[in-house]
Amino acid sequence: MPDFCSRLIEERKRLGLNQAAFGALGGVTKDSQLNYEKGTRRPDSEYLEALAMHDVDVAYVLTGHRMLMAGYVAPPVVRVQKQGLTASRQSSQPLQAEEAERQLDAEPATVMREVTREEAALLDNYNAADEKGRAAARSVLDALAEPKKRANG
Repeated sequence: MPDFCSRLIEERKRLGLNQAAFGALGGVTKDSQLNYEKGTRRPDSEYLEALAMHDVDVAYVLTGHRMLMAGYVAPPVVRVQKQGLTASRQSSQPLQAEEAERQLDAEPATVMREVTREEAALLDNYNAADEKGRAAARSVLDALAEPKKRANG
């Protein structure tokens, strides 16, 4: 349940709501919301359905996997993990992998970034292509990218 609780808090904060306001979206009191976030009570399906009607990613809260919701564009979030440490930053500008690694004083690490629906579709198409198609896509995107923003140069 701790993962559920932390993801519920994360979604509440993503929407910029306090416990009373977020609980009201789900039709519960601030005390009930507090209990859900502490893990002392489990919400029912009516609460989760009500939250889903207010752009809360209920699938993420339950499973830890984001759903691509209509109208939802997550701000860039980069998490860098190395030896059990995690650095996160959420802002209008994405955190570059190198900058995140410097913040952790870590060697190269895995970087995960939430993506928009359009970015996810591009990634799906890239993954569905053969190696020749992937190479062509990389070449085109590298050529079109502004010089200072290029990932490969």
